[in-house]
Amino acid sequence: MDKFKVLLVLFLSTCHAALSITDGLLPNGDFEESPKAGHLLNGTVVIFDTAIPDWTISGIVEYISSPQKQFNDKLIELQGAHSIKLITGSSIKQKVELTKGLLYSITLSAAHTCGREDRVKLSLDPSSDENELDMFFVSGDTSGDGWESFAQGFRANHTEGEIEISNFGKSDDDDPDCGVLIDSVALKVINPPKRTRGNLLKNGNFEEGPYISPNTSWGVDITPLGFDAHIPIPGWLIENINNVKYIDSDHFAIPEGKRAVELLAFGSNIALKQVVITEIGKDYELTFDVGDGKDACKGSMVVEVFAGKDSVQVPYQSEGKGGFIRGKLRFKAVSTRTNIRITSKQNLTKKDDRTICGPVIDDVKLLPS
Repeated sequence: MDKFKVLLVLFLSTCHAALSITDGLLPNGDFEESPKAGHLLNGTVVIFDTAIPDWTISGIVEYISSPQKQFNDKLIELQGAHSIKLITGSSIKQKVELTKGLLYSITLSAAHTCGREDRVKLSLDPSSDENELDMFFVSGDTSGDGWESFAQGFRANHTEGEIEISNFGKSDDDDPDCGVLIDSVALKVINPPKRTRGNLLKNGNFEEGPYISPNTSWGVDITPLGFDAHIPIPGWLIENINNVKYIDSDHFAIPEGKRAVELLAFGSNIALKQVVITEIGKDYELTFDVGDGKDACKGSMVVEVFAGKDSVQVPYQSEGKGGFIRGKLRFKAVSTRTNIRITSKQNLTKKDDRTICGPVIDDVKLLPS
């Protein structure tokens, strides 16, 4: 009996330890744990490669410790008490434990400090040709706060990896006073979605996706990669070169649930896509929500949705105060595999801060009619 009690305690302890592992910030992913004072030159420049706890740096990296900071022509409010600034050619990296075979997403926040666009590269070591992360551009075009958040996905081929964030700057502008701020670096396991009896589409409500830091209010830009399987909104592909924004109900108006997507480009420049198995000659009904995120995105929006060669356009007049309408497309399947594509006919620019915005898409369902 005593042996049974010991085994039971060990079993429960093991279960508790497994359940206590949650997705979120990397160790010191918000850089709130500071370097020692003697490891900073002039109060900001990090002079030892391991001075920032849990991180290793290369090149010129500054440790910023002010709630608001003036960078040349930009006044940027930090997300917390601290952040780091990567000068062109510098990088910061951290080793992480992974589970081989699982799909992960990396989320980080970035802000450029000069009137230019910074090129930031995410890398994973060891990597492979089909698992390479990509460059993204920090321009401030999608957030009026100066900050933008980005997410990319990868599948773990090893039990340990090293995540590196590098500032490639711009080849025609290497001002040493310029750089990119980095904050809120997070890792999340992306669970593979399944089709259900209530929906032939996977992740049609977009509830499964990358980590969104609770202290960010601008959503997460999903950067398209060349490898469809690694998009951190599982079940969906992003066609062409532009981003979609992954948004949450804590900071945006969401038609259903806690997550949705906002299309930030128009026409052939962006499309959400999913391929679904269908039965030739059978009738289907595709329904979906079109709305605005209550983020001051005002104007006429038109979403066009395709199911194979059939399509429908759904106009929505946004007042920027939240709201949505339900769109519908009925079609007869002509193939065993039907492409579902969701596009925006135009994008908008917010009048207050000139950032790009667009229609919110949510609760996409496909069922036999």
